[in-house]
Amino acid sequence: MAMQLGLDLPVRTARGRDDFLVAPSNSMAVAMIENWRNWTGAKMVLTGPEGAGKTHLTHVWADAAGARIIAARDLHEVDVPDLAGSAVAVEDVPYITGDPQAQTALFHLHNMVLAEGNPLLLTGNGAVAHWGLSLPDLASRLQGALEVAIEPPDDALLSAVLVKLLADRQLMPPSDLVPYLLARMDRSFAAANRMVADLDRLSLARKRPITRALAAQVLDNAPDSAR
Repeated sequence: MAMQLGLDLPVRTARGRDDFLVAPSNSMAVAMIENWRNWTGAKMVLTGPEGAGKTHLTHVWADAAGARIIAARDLHEVDVPDLAGSAVAVEDVPYITGDPQAQTALFHLHNMVLAEGNPLLLTGNGAVAHWGLSLPDLASRLQGALEVAIEPPDDALLSAVLVKLLADRQLMPPSDLVPYLLARMDRSFAAANRMVADLDRLSLARKRPITRALAAQVLDNAPDSAR
């Protein structure tokens, strides 16, 4: 399929429930997000590698539960009692391992949200036991929460993720591009995100359409790709 030259258009990430790509690697996480009213203790921890869809599922849940979303690193800048008045999602909790003030704020938020009878969702890369939180009371509360993980993608899901990332950037790849990338790139969500972003940038810089030849140049500069 012929493709127009890229334009510097904003990335419009589709984050509705119907836009989330369900596969064996994430089906349990999707089921638990949809079953949020029955979470044990009204809280859940969603884990998974970078780019796996944690933020997408967080937005799906926030829409369903009427929740507010906040980055963990911003917790010490908010009114915790006010935030606790509704369902809350706290993203990227491992980012505050070196921030005692933010950990203290999260500890109080955790207690207040649940005391108000509201659900709490927390996200981060890797298992909670490896997050390295230095506040013992916070660490113990999160380690005792229901935890569900998004696993690394299989071929079908990674292919669909590439197609979605290209669509989010309003890019129309030739039909042979995704199979070409799938056979050569590092097999992870993060690599898929980097690959599409790099393709978009190179296409704009060189004023060329996104083709296999352009993809080969991006792969040549990707040390972790499996060429």
